[in-house]
Amino acid sequence: MQPSDKISGYQISLLFFTFIVSTLILSVPGIMVAFAKQNAWLSILPASLTGLVNIYVLTTLSKRYPGRSIMQYLTAICGKWAGKAVGAFFTYYLFFFISSTVNEHARFLNNVLLMNTPSLVLIITLLLLCGFAVLAGVETIGRCNEVIVLIIVMMLIPIFVFSIRDGDFARLSPVLAEGLVPVIKGAIVPSAWMSQFFFLGWFLPHLNEKPQQIRKKLLAALIGIVVLIMAIDALTIMMFGPITPRMNFAFLNVIKYTGIIGPLERLEAIAIMIWILGIFIKVSMLLYMFCISAAQLLGTNNHRRTIVPITLLSIVGSVWIFKNAAEFQGWITYTYPILALFTQSFLPLLLLAIDTIKARLLSH
Repeated sequence: MQPSDKISGYQISLLFFTFIVSTLILSVPGIMVAFAKQNAWLSILPASLTGLVNIYVLTTLSKRYPGRSIMQYLTAICGKWAGKAVGAFFTYYLFFFISSTVNEHARFLNNVLLMNTPSLVLIITLLLLCGFAVLAGVETIGRCNEVIVLIIVMMLIPIFVFSIRDGDFARLSPVLAEGLVPVIKGAIVPSAWMSQFFFLGWFLPHLNEKPQQIRKKLLAALIGIVVLIMAIDALTIMMFGPITPRMNFAFLNVIKYTGIIGPLERLEAIAIMIWILGIFIKVSMLLYMFCISAAQLLGTNNHRRTIVPITLLSIVGSVWIFKNAAEFQGWITYTYPILALFTQSFLPLLLLAIDTIKARLLSH
């Protein structure tokens, strides 16, 4: 870690707000409605439990191993070889994660804006920009995000104000007519996004305050995400009802449907801007974590040396990962939630349990 790479708890909380919301608001509402129907807006409540648990687990581990990333304290908890093996798995997981995210970005822009632009151009452009952001450091990414969050919120407000008049509240009823089972099913996919607080393990070493002091700020970010997704899901259902699951980017269609009398038309430009700003922060954070993981796995503390090869590797992965949109949709609906449950929820809990047991055995 570079000495100047220090950020506040407020900045980390905003970073994770953007990290989770950026892809969640456009990709997931349709999937939630497919499982929970008119009660999909309630599904984010049980889904948020994975985020709540991860906030506690990662801040607790950071408190026990101050100034060290999850890649560094893996060996202290699991032993040298087991720690290296888990670290290698986390590094590969980050490679897969960044590749799928950048691939999704290229597909989104190809679908809604740049139909004739080769996806490779979009992939290279994004990763080069994010590479420069990683080179500038975590503090720079955090400061950029403070402005980006404000822009995203300011752009979402008029969308809610002008689209709610076209919604039908009757489409939200009956509430819980089929019990809690559909709501729980609808929570499975968004729970994978909420558990992305797991990535705190790479950012808490940069915190300029004690890990336990950041919990309230992270909880505020979690509550903000929950409220925003509830509002987006409810608004989408009110607008489109049972046809919502047929839409790949359901909230984008809400924005397209919304019109303002006068010169302000074609509001999908707002959705595209929200996406690009959010995805820039998300991919910058992923690329930073990928570089840190690779550097620490190889035994060096200077992650800047790995930026160029890691960026090139991410370009290759983003081109290679999915053959078509159907394959990607199947991945985020069925495969990713299971993989996220194991990697982002189970493994951190297991690390905390092992560390706690070892501490108790040593104390006796």
